[in-house]
Amino acid sequence: MVSEHLGDRIARLRRLADLTQEALAERSGVSVDLVRKLEQKRKHSARLPTLHALSGGLGVELTALLGDPPAIPSTGEPDPPQMVALRRAIMPPLFVPPQEPKGVERLSLPLLWREIADGWTLYHDAQFGRLMEVLPGMIDDARFAAAVGTTDERAAGESALGKTLQLAGHLAIRLGKTDLALSALERAMNAAQRSSDPLLARMISNSVAWNYQRQNRLDDAEHLAVRAADGLERERGRSAEHLRVWGGLIMSAATSAARSGDYDTASDMMRTAEDATRRLTALAPPADGRMVSVFSGSSVRIERVRLAVQHARPEEALSLAKGMRLGTDIPSSWRTWLLLDVARAHTDIGDAEGAVKTLEKLRRTAPTWMRHHTHAVAIVTDLWAVPYRPPGLRKLAEFLGVAT
Repeated sequence: MVSEHLGDRIARLRRLADLTQEALAERSGVSVDLVRKLEQKRKHSARLPTLHALSGGLGVELTALLGDPPAIPSTGEPDPPQMVALRRAIMPPLFVPPQEPKGVERLSLPLLWREIADGWTLYHDAQFGRLMEVLPGMIDDARFAAAVGTTDERAAGESALGKTLQLAGHLAIRLGKTDLALSALERAMNAAQRSSDPLLARMISNSVAWNYQRQNRLDDAEHLAVRAADGLERERGRSAEHLRVWGGLIMSAATSAARSGDYDTASDMMRTAEDATRRLTALAPPADGRMVSVFSGSSVRIERVRLAVQHARPEEALSLAKGMRLGTDIPSSWRTWLLLDVARAHTDIGDAEGAVKTLEKLRRTAPTWMRHHTHAVAIVTDLWAVPYRPPGLRKLAEFLGVAT
């Protein structure tokens, strides 16, 4: 089933806001011609800075316009049981003490950490349904670990709780529940401040900045990321974990600047981050990078490609992506985004064959992501509209439900 077209989404939200196309264009600072083309489906996608402007003009969160998988639109229907369980785990009933895990004589913190690491793997592999099933139990176990034992044991439990609630915040963002995500991340921050992990609060700051981006609070997101990065720089840590967290915050600030329309500042930040990745080669790697940050030479280059595509610089994007070798620690979700951005860049320069070959690779490696991703649908829709249809395009269009 194909998700709602971007133009239909804009038209529906514009009518709900009681705005004409002209009024929406004026409030958003975009041309009325662009609004018309999107609503008439003569244009199937828009750059992220434009989407931020439109969401601001409509008075909605960015998530109302983006259909990143597997975002769940607000329909007014009650939440499904899995979502209720996740909400209850994040925000337990008031004045109820933490429950001891059932069937376990004594909670094993190392086992809990392995479960948390596996949870982050599920998240990066886009296994959101499975993650929603197991996450409430993990949160309950971590909350209990933070409430019992010696002072040191409780501090270690708070670290596990903070990391688990951070994961819950990320999942909630992907589900389109940014207010629930902020509740999870606020609780994660509280746990981090009571924990034995000196970097955890900075990691969670990065997650909060991402949530602010999704809520179109770009200034808040950029200022938070920069402040947290500055704080880390003053601490002068020398471990790979410290550098990775710092670099992730710089990347986050750059993304916010780019989405605000300041590509030059964003590009400068990304080059600074890329320069810093060279120091990682001389440092001992983290025991588990999934639990720290995806910051690396590969992830910085992927983000630079993304920002170039979003700012209508397809040649620059393809140049950055050419010959790129991804590290083994790059999550599948980031690999997916790179292929989507490269396909978009090929489409933007009129290279339909290059776009199709890239999308075919994406279908082989991440079919679930591709089927539900609005960006993939938009790219194939654009390719389907041109007179020349290269070999392989029809199969892609049928796979996504675009072919008629």
